Amino acid sequence: MSDKNKVWYKVLDNRNTLPEGRVQTVIAGYQDICLTHFKGKFSALDNKCPHQGGPLGEGSIENGLLRCPWHGWDFDPCTGQSPGGFDDGMLTFEVKEENDAIFVGIPEEEPQKKTVSDVMMETMVNWGVDTVFGMVGHSNLAVADAMRRLEKKNKLKYFGIRHEGAAAFAASGYAKLTGKPAVCFGIAGPGATNMYTGMWDAKVDRAPLIALSGQINTQVLGTGAFQEVDLVKAFESVTQFNHAVHANSNYSELMSLAVKTALIKRDVVHLTFPDEVAFSEVSEDINPQTPEDRITPFNITPPKEMTQKAVGLIKKSKRPVIIVGHGARFQMEAIIAFAETLDCPVITTFKGKGLIADTHELGCGVLGRSGTPIASWFMNESDLLLVFGASFSNHTGITPKKTTIQVDFDPMALSKFNKVDVALWGEISETIQLLTIETEGKTKTENQRKDIAARWAIWKAEKASRLKDCGDALSSIAVFDAMNKITPDNAVIAVDVGNNTYSFGRYFEPKNQAVLMSGYLGSIGFALPAAMGAWAAEGDKRPIWSVSGDGGLGQYLAEINTLVKYNMNIKHIVLNNSELGKISKEQRASQVDVWQTSLSNPNFAKYAENCGALGIRVEKLKDLLPAMKKLNEHNGPALLEVITDVNLI
Repeated sequence: MSDKNKVWYKVLDNRNTLPEGRVQTVIAGYQDICLTHFKGKFSALDNKCPHQGGPLGEGSIENGLLRCPWHGWDFDPCTGQSPGGFDDGMLTFEVKEENDAIFVGIPEEEPQKKTVSDVMMETMVNWGVDTVFGMVGHSNLAVADAMRRLEKKNKLKYFGIRHEGAAAFAASGYAKLTGKPAVCFGIAGPGATNMYTGMWDAKVDRAPLIALSGQINTQVLGTGAFQEVDLVKAFESVTQFNHAVHANSNYSELMSLAVKTALIKRDVVHLTFPDEVAFSEVSEDINPQTPEDRITPFNITPPKEMTQKAVGLIKKSKRPVIIVGHGARFQMEAIIAFAETLDCPVITTFKGKGLIADTHELGCGVLGRSGTPIASWFMNESDLLLVFGASFSNHTGITPKKTTIQVDFDPMALSKFNKVDVALWGEISETIQLLTIETEGKTKTENQRKDIAARWAIWKAEKASRLKDCGDALSSIAVFDAMNKITPDNAVIAVDVGNNTYSFGRYFEPKNQAVLMSGYLGSIGFALPAAMGAWAAEGDKRPIWSVSGDGGLGQYLAEINTLVKYNMNIKHIVLNNSELGKISKEQRASQVDVWQTSLSNPNFAKYAENCGALGIRVEKLKDLLPAMKKLNEHNGPALLEVITDVNLI
């Protein structure tokens, strides 16, 4: 082959760095090379043993033969031929020396050919899914390479995480904030199964999520091969759409249906790519799809007879109350406007915290176990509940004793836990518009604003008293009191589970902040990865904060390295009481001994510093507010560790 048909790559700056009788792996373009130095000659062989692809450059020359480090196959270190007349010799490449440097000539690369992975990833991006959290590994390399090419064209953002569980939580947090799916991405076997918890978190909270996994070669499936897991079967219960990509699949249609399902069903979908299929080339006439004319508008109008029944109840009501859940997060402007026409309180579920500001004259905070006495008082004093995008879980505590109108896009969510008086199946925006038109100027509701202000005054006095009772001790009340003063009004706040989160529900007073949480699943460790998802969605357009206990942060502590790698401007507050305090409390309530809930923690602030982030540690109440100001003002990833008293929640 002439020089004009090959590209020469310098693989050694000095020939003396590879002594006589030694071998070394070098890279020439995309080609892995086993470079040998034997009998004064440098030779270049393909680095993959023909047996099972063992890296010959990690082998050794023994008795004049190059031995594969995996299974001991031998080859001539100069010619690559196998002794004994076998026909499994190695491909060799031309070598030349110039000024003691070693060069290897590689045939000029052909233009990149389109693969199954290219078609499917381009289809995914065409549908608007452009954010991926994952870990690249040996069984997902083709899909990863297709993503790399899209990232190079600025069509996709990829964030390499430290644990696939964090990738799934990040994708879930992204979806909960935006309503659009992101991707979690892992290899076959453990990489995929690590994503399982975060996938369930998205599913039970009705957040669209796409999981993509690598898979071992189809030919060895069923043989007990390394990292073999039947991923389609493994993910059956957590997914709405769940398929393996096969050699003759309709690739673009398969991806289109996956994304369409995630969007319409607000659910989890999964595709797994057997390694040889993902690398397969496709003909030029196989093209990625687009969503054009493939998805219907979502403006579902509720049935007329149910709408009229709801209108009748609203017209008769004197003291209605509106309850909103996380499902109403994109229609709050219309809901609040409707509440203002009724002069009625607006209560949120815990998952809906922050959908209306506590400072709004109609805002009454959170209902339920994580809530305030304001919300429960107004629910009990009401004669009609209007529930938008909320469940009726035990945690929320919506009473079944009141006349209730429930609005939801999912007919299965209507009257799910108990019978309601009017079940309105429709999109909230459409339903609110109809209710507003039909009731305008026809209601007889009382103006409850003065009552709301009075109940807030009582609760604020109670909070101040509780804070004072803590004295100079660092309590969770003090932490959230400081957050009320410092956290930017438009921040996104991801919270974890445990006593710290219950206290957040009671004591943090949202203005225009958005709150993300692991609602129905209640998974510890959610906060920091979810904040990563929020940052990927918002960048520096909104401040991103997260809050956890020491138990929650410990689950994904290594992701602080991810924050630093991508300079994610995330502020994390960890309440460190060296205990799983919520569990200890439950053990006492169950009248059993407190057992195995103590934690041995690192200095989290120093850990953050070791990763390259700002770390601040507070042990005295007087230092809390200045430290939180410093946290807020820092440009870049930062962690505030607050040593709190486990008994003060």
